[in-house]
Amino acid sequence: MKLFSKPWLWSWLAAAAAFAVTAALTSGRGGGELAYAALSFGAFAAIVGLGQMLVITLGPGNVDLSIPATMTLAATLALKAMGSQPGTAFLGLGIALAVGLGAGLANYALIYLLRLPPIIATLAASLVYQSVAIWSNRGLRIKPPTGLADFATGRFLGLPNVAWVGLALAIVVWVILERSVWGRWLLATGQNLRVARLAGIPVELVRAATYISVALFAALAGYLLASFSGGAALNMGQEYLLMSIAVVVIGGSSIAGGDSNVPGVWGAALFMFLVVSMLNSYGAVAGLRNVLTGTTIIAIVIAASTRRHRV
Repeated sequence: MKLFSKPWLWSWLAAAAAFAVTAALTSGRGGGELAYAALSFGAFAAIVGLGQMLVITLGPGNVDLSIPATMTLAATLALKAMGSQPGTAFLGLGIALAVGLGAGLANYALIYLLRLPPIIATLAASLVYQSVAIWSNRGLRIKPPTGLADFATGRFLGLPNVAWVGLALAIVVWVILERSVWGRWLLATGQNLRVARLAGIPVELVRAATYISVALFAALAGYLLASFSGGAALNMGQEYLLMSIAVVVIGGSSIAGGDSNVPGVWGAALFMFLVVSMLNSYGAVAGLRNVLTGTTIIAIVIAASTRRHRV
């Protein structure tokens, strides 16, 4: 069937299976709460995953390892500027996005001007961002304004507000990729950089915009996560480094670039949260959960690669 040829379908089927198993472990009790939690926490993975997807679409070697540090720095500076004062939510959002813009520009400058591989450039930059966050934080945990915290933890039409934000961003990214000239430029660049350049596509402009986009997404995710969790922590973005890559690959996007899959990112984000919840239901310790989660990711990536080679 044509439906089963859609790469995004498998991440959603995996999420549905993980949900069924986790719900069965609780004898069906708390299924609604589990779904709500999956949408809440999965939203953050989906937001950073959408940004990482754009970078990976650029082709082999393109990945942003500064996502966790950008999240932390954006959240720290935004909350420090707001100082828990009412009516400062948009000020904090503006500062967070400004941090994302600056981080994206700095990352691309290192890649373009110094000719550093993206992995090295973004990893080195992340050390700087994390150091600035540590210096500015000074051990303080500033709470977000009450109104912002209420929004981040609230719901609309029964769904978490953060999930609505993630869904809106997914729609915007999908429209850009599928309906805009820039989306076609990005896919063409990822499929063959040299051919895209010879065809007159402004390759460097596409790359710059992409690295800025992923940093903006990371900054927004950090801002929302800090508001959701009651403050910024220096390790708040740590789990989203590999998570952002995993949801892209599991969601059906090509790790070789030139092919992206927006719906699959959301399905994979829900799947990853549900896997962790399922392991928690079994009482697995943190180390074992990490091993089993990593093994699951590797198995899915191998299976997806094998299937693509057969096609």
